[in-house]
This record gives sequence, structure tokens and C-alpha cells, in this order.
Amino acid sequence: MALTGLDIFKLLPKTNCKKCGMPTCLAFAMQLAQKKAKLDKCPDVSEEAKQLLAAAAAPPMRLVKFGSGDNQVQAGQETALFRHEDKFYNPTVLAATISDKLTGTELHNRIEAINALKFERIGTKIGAKAIAVINESGLADAFAAAAAAVKNQSKLAIILVSDSPQAIAAAVSKTAGAMPLIASAKMDTAEAIAKIAKENNCPVVAKANSIEAISQLSEKIKAQGVEDIVLTLDGMNLRDQMFNLSRMRVLSLKKVFRPMGYPVISFVKGTSCDQQAAIATSLICKYSNIVVVDTVEPGAWLAMLTAVMNIYSDPQKPVQVEPKIYPVGEPNENSPLLFTTNFSLTYYTVESDVEASRVPSYILVVDTEGTSVLTAYSGDKLNEKIVAEAMKKFNTENLVKHRKLIIPGYVAVMSGKLEEATGWEIMVGPRESSMLPKYLQEVWK
Repeated sequence: MALTGLDIFKLLPKTNCKKCGMPTCLAFAMQLAQKKAKLDKCPDVSEEAKQLLAAAAAPPMRLVKFGSGDNQVQAGQETALFRHEDKFYNPTVLAATISDKLTGTELHNRIEAINALKFERIGTKIGAKAIAVINESGLADAFAAAAAAVKNQSKLAIILVSDSPQAIAAAVSKTAGAMPLIASAKMDTAEAIAKIAKENNCPVVAKANSIEAISQLSEKIKAQGVEDIVLTLDGMNLRDQMFNLSRMRVLSLKKVFRPMGYPVISFVKGTSCDQQAAIATSLICKYSNIVVVDTVEPGAWLAMLTAVMNIYSDPQKPVQVEPKIYPVGEPNENSPLLFTTNFSLTYYTVESDVEASRVPSYILVVDTEGTSVLTAYSGDKLNEKIVAEAMKKFNTENLVKHRKLIIPGYVAVMSGKLEEATGWEIMVGPRESSMLPKYLQEVWK
């Protein structure tokens, strides 16, 4: 937990020398507690105090990165137990498995299937972030060959999954520069695998079957000089796993129990693609930072990725699109002009339905701070003045010659004032976006 001003004061020299610019050491301590001052302003503070203060100021959950280049991923550094307290910062990393028993065309096709797990949802590109190479063969050479194939054929981050230090060493040598996540070290292999991780600057997974055991294991790995650690619980059913993941989250964030202060990885195996998606979604919610699944079924992946988007969106900041005019199809000066708000879900729903009408159109997106039509109108973020200013800003008078604007049916009440403010003819569109295709085909003239 963060130190109070009095806690910090006890670590200061208490000379009231004023070298820091504060009248007393207590005043300086209060400024430090509020993060309004930096410790280096005190020239007389001891090295021991510096270390203690630095440790106390460290995030309760460590940030761990793996992968390389633009596809490097990160997990951890969360600060909230519940999203409404603040927000969750680093979206769950979803990975798909590849068995090292696959070779040739089968291996190639599996890698390509994972690479193809890409989607676009409300203007955001989402997809698989990592590939987990599984040492099912038990052979170091086969494991290394599969890892090399993944590195050569995919840009996604790599997770190397084996309990054998020999297999891990062989695979790491074939993925030089890719900074894979090494999974996993157990109590009897911790020193050997931690040595490999340290020599290759790779993060490592600590695997145990209880919270008590995993806390001891993380400390053992850290003692070997490895700071970047990920935790995983082994041999638990979903109920026990979720219960213990919640306990671990409380211990790391609320109790600041440092042996638990690391991100968590979970493995989902042995069920249908629908069951895997359901289990993975549960683990995304409570509280896995990395989830590995066997399925590469696009439908299951879209469901899991949508869950990640929903859980890791900022509840205080709606997802928005840029306010401007968006053409749908190839509109011209005679095409209809509609307006909507810049809430992403609203815009992409309207855009999809306009496209379905096959009537080339323009959509004027008005800045309502990312709120929907009714929410914006009720909060006075959408009115005739705001729409008129948007029309002027984006030169709608030079865009179409018919001087007609279609407005959402839910704000029909503003049509009269909007006509006065713009001098345009206001056409009231349907209340539901799903009715836009029929409206544009039959009502628009």
C-alpha cells in the first residue's frame, strides 16, 4: 500500500535543513505522499531509505512484457479490483496453442489459422496476440523446431510451454530476439529455468497448485535474479481457479503482498470451442491477464475478443470516432446527408445500416463527447446550435445541393429549431437505425 506522509517522514533525516525547499521534513514528506515532490530534492536521505521508498512506490502488480517489435504485448500493472474503481489498463492477452507434434503442412496451416484471427469491431482492430507452442512430444528437438517455425512464419508474441529445462533451452535458442514468455518453472526446476530466462532476458511463468506454493515459487525465481514473472495455478477446476485468482488479486492489490504482485496466465484445454470460449470469458473477467486456448474457431475468438473489449474499455471514457463527414459508398451532390453522434457503437450501427440500403450517402458525425443520441440530447450535448456548427465546420453546403438533412427519429423534437438555425429542410428519420435501409430506399427523394 502507498506510504502515508508520516510513514515517509520516519525515513527522512528529520533535520529540517530546508535544502529541499520545504520548511520542515514533515512538510516535505507530505508533498512526497501526494506525489508533488521527488525524493532527490533531499540531499541527505540515506540509501536504505531510498530503497524502501522506491519499493513502496512500485506498482502493486508488476508490468511484464514479451514478444518483440510492434507485436510486443504486456500484461499486469493493474491497480483496481473492480473496473468502476478506476479502470483496467492492459487488456487480456489471448493466445492460441500449437502442438510440437505438428510438422510440415499441418504446422504451417495451424500457424496461418492463428495469424488469420483478426477482426474489426466498432472501428477497432482486434485479434490473437500470441502463439503458445506446446511441448506435447516431450522432445527438445521437436519443440525447438516448432518454435522456430512460429518465429519465422508469424509476428505474434511467443509462449514456450514445457516443464523441461532442456526443451526450454533448445526452443529459446531458436527464438533469439523474439523474447518469448517461458512457461513454466516449478519448484524443482525453478533454478534451471530461471537461469535460462535471465541469460536470455525472458520473462518466466511460475506454476504451482496453491497460492501458498506459488508465492514461495515466485520468491525463489526472483532470488535467481528474474524480475519479470507470471503466475499460473495448476490442476484446478474452473470454480477453484476463479476463487483463487480473486484471492490473488486481493492479495496483490489490496494487501500489496509482493509474492503475488504479478500478472496471471491461464490455460483452457480439452473442451469444445464453445466451452473454451465460455471458460476463457470467465477467466478474462476474474482475473487472468493472459489466456491460452486450443481452439482457432473464428466465432469463438470473436466472442472472447469482444469480452476483452467490453471488460477493458474505460468506463469513464466512451469509445469515440472522429467527428467529421463519412462517405458511405460513392455519394455525390444529390446523395442523402444524415447526422449521428460520435459514440462508436452508434456510428458503426448507423454506418452498417446505411451501407445495407445500397444508397450512397454522407454521414455527418457530430461531437457529443462520445455519447449516444438520446444521452447527448438529454445532457444538452446535442442541440440545434451544435449540429449547425458541425454543418458549417465540415462545409455541408458545398457537399450537397439539395439542402436536406436527415436527423435521428429520437430527436425529432429539435427539427423546428434546427430548420431555423440552418435554413435547411429537416427530414425526420426512423427511430431505430435498422429501419434506415427502408427509409433511404422509399422515403428519401
